Amino acid sequence: MAPPLIRTQDLAKEYRMGSTVVPALRGVTLEIARGEFIAVMGPSGSGKSTFMNLLGCLDHPSGGEYLLDGQAVSRFSDDALAALRNRSLGFVFQNFNLLPRTTALDNVALPLLYGHVATAEARLRATRRLAQVGLAERMDHQPAQLSGGQQQRVAIARALVNDPALILADEPTGALDTRTGIEIMVLLQALNREGITIVLVTHEHDIAAYADRIIGFRDGRVVEDRRNERRDASADFSALDKVAA
Repeated sequence: MAPPLIRTQDLAKEYRMGSTVVPALRGVTLEIARGEFIAVMGPSGSGKSTFMNLLGCLDHPSGGEYLLDGQAVSRFSDDALAALRNRSLGFVFQNFNLLPRTTALDNVALPLLYGHVATAEARLRATRRLAQVGLAERMDHQPAQLSGGQQQRVAIARALVNDPALILADEPTGALDTRTGIEIMVLLQALNREGITIVLVTHEHDIAAYADRIIGFRDGRVVEDRRNERRDASADFSALDKVAA
């Protein structure tokens, strides 16, 4: 059996506010296999965002262990974490986080340039990823010239440009209408079928239904971890088309 892509053991995170210690994550132990599509759910303050920040190497745990692809990244320095984020992780956010006065092509190429890839090669790889998400005709457009769904596609192309093993998506449909949200889930399911592991935070049960496994958080602990017979987003998108017709 192949080792898991993600393994956490008693992972914990505390925040200090003056003399007060606030526990955000309380000893989370779980494994995520390569190629899984995970939905992380929970109410505000449940620890799901803290968990995602730790998986994304955006913060250091207060205790426990986090192994990503066999590497004990919970012990990495800030510089090593930054290099790992750029090399192995892709991020998709609710509000897209695109540079406003920069073309789609240059937004997607940016992580490669941070990684010291030659400009010509970075732009070539960015062009391919934009074509993959259906934006070959929009690569010279700035974010303000794109719809919300198109901006999120640019963000997904940017997340893919370094060929990551893992994509972390934080409420990727939260700023989109229902139809566009399903369109984004069609794309994420297609990427998952290609072998990319996806961990998605959502508060919407309809969106979580597209994942293979649902992990629920409350009060900093995992309170639910179950397999899910995921819905086919393509079928839902086709059904919307029929209704619209």
